[in-house]
This record gives sequence, structure tokens and C-alpha cells, in this order.
Amino acid sequence: MPQAYKEIQTVEEWKSALEGSASRPLVVFKHSTTCPVSANAYNEFTNYLNSGDADADTDYVLVKVIESRPVSNQIAEDTAVKHESPQIILVKDQAKYWTASHWSVTAAHIKAVLN
Repeated sequence: MPQAYKEIQTVEEWKSALEGSASRPLVVFKHSTTCPVSANAYNEFTNYLNSGDADADTDYVLVKVIESRPVSNQIAEDTAVKHESPQIILVKDQAKYWTASHWSVTAAHIKAVLN
């Protein structure tokens, strides 16, 4: 069954998602809507979510880095992960567990780490 993601647009939504990672893993996808590499990574991310492999006990969020710059910056600060896009970050217990960026964001790579 396809797994849905939620787009977060405010620092408050990010803080809530980060707090939730204390009890459920959180996958953050940082997406640049003007970048072809990010468009490819977005397709890989959504392919993973639609593949049936995505864990229903994990929360998935998307941040558009240009449109929601303060959120993107706060994520970088809170996870101590230098901003890049496209970028995927797995957060557990309110801390970065794994990250990948650019061409490393593939459905196969996501599945290998999360499953």
C-alpha cells in the first residue's frame, strides 16, 4: 500500500515532527523545485513510497527548500547535517541516523537503509 508524506512549511511543524521522532522514525526529504537532480530524487522518493516497501510505522515529510527556507535551515541546525538538496535524512530519537544527497537519493538506497 502506498505510504503518504506530509509537506511541512513552518518551523513549528518541523519541531513537532522532530519531537515525534522520539517514538517513530522520521524521514525528511529536502527538495529544490528548480533543480533537475532534485526532480529525479523526488521521483525516486515517491517511487519508494508507492512501492509497498515503505514502513507504515515511519513518518515521511517533504520540505521545499526554496519556498520554506527557514524550515530547511532549522532542519540543518537541529540535525547537524549541512544543507544540500536534494537530500534525505533519517531521524531517530531526535537525531540524524542516516543521510544521503544528490544522485545517492534512490529508491533502492532508501529501501536498503530503511528496510
